[in-house]
Amino acid sequence: FLARVVADTAGGAGWLRWLTPFGWAEEARAFADPRPQVLLLPLALTLGLMWIGGALSVRRDIGRGLLPARDSARPRTRLLSSPTALALRSEAGGLAAWMLGIGFFAVIVGVLSDSFSPENISAELQERLRRFGGASLVTPEGALGLYFVFFVLVISLFAASQIAAARAEEASGRLETAFALPVGRRAWLAGRLLLAALAAAVLAMGAGLLAWAGAASQGADVGIGGMLSAGANCLPATLLFLGLGALGFALVPRAATGLAYGLVCAAFVWELVGALIGAPRWALGLSPFHDIGMVPAQPAELGSAGAMLAIGLAASALAVAAFARRDIVTG
Repeated sequence: FLARVVADTAGGAGWLRWLTPFGWAEEARAFADPRPQVLLLPLALTLGLMWIGGALSVRRDIGRGLLPARDSARPRTRLLSSPTALALRSEAGGLAAWMLGIGFFAVIVGVLSDSFSPENISAELQERLRRFGGASLVTPEGALGLYFVFFVLVISLFAASQIAAARAEEASGRLETAFALPVGRRAWLAGRLLLAALAAAVLAMGAGLLAWAGAASQGADVGIGGMLSAGANCLPATLLFLGLGALGFALVPRAATGLAYGLVCAAFVWELVGALIGAPRWALGLSPFHDIGMVPAQPAELGSAGAMLAIGLAASALAVAAFARRDIVTG
């Protein structure tokens, strides 16, 4: 995805489209001057990977990979003082991966924020972007404001992944062992939600800071305060989805993962489609993404942000109360 972003925005980098499947989809030109022969590339790559996988599979023992695994290791007792600390220990690798991916993307969009001009953005595209949020893409603030809508999506998906992690811990049976010890159900879920919220805040503020660094490296006139505000602007919707996902986990645990991811994706897709087809404002308002100001190009929607935070906190509180009253559901 990043390779396609660079190919579409940086002068002379169009060749990068041929290095990514996202670029192949663009080069196929399905809606203008179709080139179906480009579809042979993903077909050939798929067949090649299948052949390589088959060749490698006959060279290893059953249940073993080509890279040896360690059967023993020195004990590590850090972050075992509480269930929340254990959750941080378990999720540390995943959090680092999210931070690396989001941080890298943030630097790239910061570097590219002053690459747009009226000459390389068609009037039709500018009109579609105006319908989507109203910010002008031809200024660094406008470009970053639009990009940060996608950071809201990504960080909300991170929140959904935390609901999925909590459900996986329950489904595996590990919670039964934990609750046999002096560990309260309310404290366990509240700790998981607090950890997820703090991690989301780190990701959001890190994205704002790194996007500012990327923009500053190109001399773009973007203030660090505005970019930190853009990062903070990601949190109301994220915490709303976190609370709703937690409520789903407490009420319908087996469907919790699908609900958490599905709510985020459905809301984002509806905002995109609804904005492009000119849906009425009340219908667009069903998506939290519609009420996110494109900071730093536009002021934050403080009223909507407060409402989303209130709903997210209320849903989280209801989830903690409901989880304390239901049975553990494994499998």
